[in-house]
Amino acid sequence: MRHFVDISDYSTVELDHLLRLASHLKLEWKSGGNRPVLGGSVLGMIFQKPSLRTRVSFDVAMLHLGGHALYLSPQEIGLGQRESIPDVARVLSGFVQGIMARVFEHGHVKALAQWASVPVINGLSDFSHPCQAMADMLTIQEHFGRIAGLRIAYLGDTNNVTRSLGEAAARLGASLSVASPAGYQFAPDAVAALQGMGLDLMLSEDAVEAVRDADVIYTDTWTSMGQEAESAKRRAVFPPYQVNADLLRQAPSHAVVLHCLPAHRGEEITDEVADGPQSLLFQQAENRLHAQKAILVHLMGGM
Repeated sequence: MRHFVDISDYSTVELDHLLRLASHLKLEWKSGGNRPVLGGSVLGMIFQKPSLRTRVSFDVAMLHLGGHALYLSPQEIGLGQRESIPDVARVLSGFVQGIMARVFEHGHVKALAQWASVPVINGLSDFSHPCQAMADMLTIQEHFGRIAGLRIAYLGDTNNVTRSLGEAAARLGASLSVASPAGYQFAPDAVAALQGMGLDLMLSEDAVEAVRDADVIYTDTWTSMGQEAESAKRRAVFPPYQVNADLLRQAPSHAVVLHCLPAHRGEEITDEVADGPQSLLFQQAENRLHAQKAILVHLMGGM
């Protein structure tokens, strides 16, 4: 049984296939609609965290592909509390043809994949965000016509998004520059894992240095869900990493800006940049739909 838990589980050839499939499904949808290749299939969606893009994109993707998505709230499941994860996985496997889980602990989605007899998709965990990385790569490929040989600069707190972005860059031939303040950088084991995948990784505390040769500038919120108690401390540390007009002037003129959203405008990114001509934020958000269609069709439709 194949799952989609981490980008590192997939080869370059497999990721290239998913990106080609995403492009095909996007063109098909915009040319009149997708064929109902997942007709009769149901995706069970387990949510421990609230969501806009993950919830809507998976729900709409299944609708476009002829299937149905079933939202399961934290109160309904109580994953690992009201009912054990192995039991939830085996029960759901008897009802649905696929499971998507947006969880706090990465171990929860891994346990679901271990015990389920249907494909499991990681909609987000504290360790990785592989669906976001696929949307990122689809957006970069659409804009530049390639991924290999490009340099991505990530500014801010290294987190699940950064890790999956690095894994995707490694597999698809891009390089990654990460600028973060001391104490918020990749742990040594994460660096070793990414470099072990062959990633050309540059680490710095200097945002200007990171963007100087960047084709893509990427940022995320300084305070993620579950870190609210640290928000004042983080707002004091991260301002030098804000993606603003002054920083963009230090980058090549062709550089584009990405953000996985939601954005805390005025903190990690300014309105001028988020809504400016170099921003691909909303193309990137839409591409969550098309990249996830490819993952769903690959896992549940055998394509």
